[in-house]
Amino acid sequence: MKIEKLGLQLYTIRDFMKTPEQIRESFKKIKALGYDVAQTAGCQIPFEEFGQIAHEEGIEICGTHEAISFMIDKTEEAIAAHKALGTTNMGVGGFNGAKTIADAEGYVERVNNLANKIYDRGFKFTYHNHSFEFQKYDNGKSFFDILVEGLDPVKTSFCLDTYWVQHAGGDVRYLLERLNGRIDILHLKAMAVNGNDPFITELGNDNMNWEGILETADKIGVKYYVVEQDSCPGDPFESIRKSSEYLHKYFM
Repeated sequence: MKIEKLGLQLYTIRDFMKTPEQIRESFKKIKALGYDVAQTAGCQIPFEEFGQIAHEEGIEICGTHEAISFMIDKTEEAIAAHKALGTTNMGVGGFNGAKTIADAEGYVERVNNLANKIYDRGFKFTYHNHSFEFQKYDNGKSFFDILVEGLDPVKTSFCLDTYWVQHAGGDVRYLLERLNGRIDILHLKAMAVNGNDPFITELGNDNMNWEGILETADKIGVKYYVVEQDSCPGDPFESIRKSSEYLHKYFM
């Protein structure tokens, strides 16, 4: 398969996204490195200004990571913010409060209520996973299972993170198939090991089955392919350069 447009989760370069000047310069840099799409990790300046700068620099915003409380408590404001950014994916970076099955089911109910409000306005709720969602409850199910089974499959979607699935001992390709048609954004995040310790690294410096992962992702209808590297050994722009070059060489 071929990735048509490559995205970047801006958390990767978060230290360079604090002022309008930094944001513009960062967008110029990632554009030059082969990234045409970005996903936000919170905006440090007004949404309207952020969206305008992205548009001027030729960067499409494919989704966000915002607080669930912002979306639920200030739904109209959240809708306006996402319109200003130019995206229909209203996303969260995760929820680490589902300590019990009741917590998990309560979260699903809140999310579905929100999704019912925003879907007819042209928006979807998007959930990004880490590895903690895969810890099993006493009934043998995990929070992730409850999300998959309980969230509205039409009005919500998943932002599946490849590293965190593998970190949890999961099978990335199996989960892609399980979520057929329900993943708008796939995080291309690479895992390697130092001794027995896994760590996040550049694509091409890892042990992930990218050929198989991307083949399955294409088959199940993933819309956006987004590189994310939570921590970098040095300059994050150097890390994202390496990942972009790897993907452009083999998959674009």
